[in-house]
Amino acid sequence: MEPHDYVVADIRGDYAELRQVDAPDAEPFPVALALLPAEPDLGTKLRGFMGMFEVIE
Repeated sequence: MEPHDYVVADIRGDYAELRQVDAPDAEPFPVALALLPAEPDLGTKLRGFMGMFEVIE
């Protein structure tokens, strides 16, 4: 497995909808905000690997 980059496309309640950067046609998928680092905003870029996420520039 390799890490993937995501963008926060939407925030709905306790979940963020993430869109994979290298697969723009794929449906966004929900991830609990509790699993994401420090209060992400719309457009925050994340790198995810095995269920762990970090903010990237």
